[in-house]
Amino acid sequence: AYASSFDQIGPFTTSVKDAARIMEVIAGPDAFDATAMQEPLTPVTKGQPKKVAYLKTAVDNPAVDEGVRKAFMAQLELLENAGVVVEPVELELLNTLVPIYYIITTAEASSNLARFDGVHAGYRHPESTDLESVYKLSRSAGFGKEVQRRIMLGTFVLSSGYYDSFFGKAQSARRLVQEWTDKTLEEYDAILCPTSPTTAFEIGREVSDPTVNYLEDIFTVQANIAG
Repeated sequence: AYASSFDQIGPFTTSVKDAARIMEVIAGPDAFDATAMQEPLTPVTKGQPKKVAYLKTAVDNPAVDEGVRKAFMAQLELLENAGVVVEPVELELLNTLVPIYYIITTAEASSNLARFDGVHAGYRHPESTDLESVYKLSRSAGFGKEVQRRIMLGTFVLSSGYYDSFFGKAQSARRLVQEWTDKTLEEYDAILCPTSPTTAFEIGREVSDPTVNYLEDIFTVQANIAG
């Protein structure tokens, strides 16, 4: 796994109803999966949502394109016309979601990917001559730049003197997001927000600063963080 505590199934479907049907099949107790939820799933395909929330903090975010905002609000209007109660909610931790996500996932990835050393698993460089060169050459050639970047970041946030400042605080903030999400879902059937602040990039677009691409995850990582 890339990041074990974020690892979960994410089916692709052509409709919400199909996603709900798949969820009813895969959710619930599984004798062959120790990580599966032990509580039986309440059927989700019977009836429609009665009350949903949308992240006002996401819609009002200055990073959201006007076209994305208008399309999202139009969908909310369709729900209201169908008789669903739609209400805004505020997630004050919205702008911390991306840092929380990347600090924890890169930390877990730096540990999980350590096994790909060219000895036990993964690519082995043909020019390696001793154990040190096996590690160095195999991992340098086998991992792409983005993977190496995330391993280095994860190693840094777990290092002595920085663990509490970064990883520890990210874990604490994650718990706050989990608590907020659980509390909100006690009152609402779903939490809605745009998928991305912008539309698709142009083909061939290159960005020198990788954090620009990381920020595109701002609205989708809440589900992973909250579990």
